[in-house]
Amino acid sequence: QVQLVESGGGLVQAGGSLNLSCAASGRIFSAYTMAWFRQPPGKEREFVAAIMWSGRSTSYADSVKGRFSISRDNAKNTAYLQMNSLKPEDTAVYYCAVRMRLFSDSAAEYDYWGQGTQVTVSS
Repeated sequence: QVQLVESGGGLVQAGGSLNLSCAASGRIFSAYTMAWFRQPPGKEREFVAAIMWSGRSTSYADSVKGRFSISRDNAKNTAYLQMNSLKPEDTAVYYCAVRMRLFSDSAAEYDYWGQGTQVTVSS
């Protein structure tokens, strides 16, 4: 069992920044994918970003490219999502997820999920 603990959400003005973190604990080994998804109010969950074990391969949704940056610290089993130039459209519950195989942008293929952290961007 793997537990994911998220932090860093909050309320910001448009154009501001937030840094989300996700710490993984439990029975987990190093070679896994960590990802961020988000679910806006009244909408379906959508892929945001993912990072592979080495940290050298990343993937981003088109809507966040150039604004968000995902990273990881394998010694701490922690992933981060640096969010800059935030827009009201970024308002959502953000979820951290872990997949014990290769990369996927499908929420259904991830094995573990955090509780979610609210990000609200006001205009």
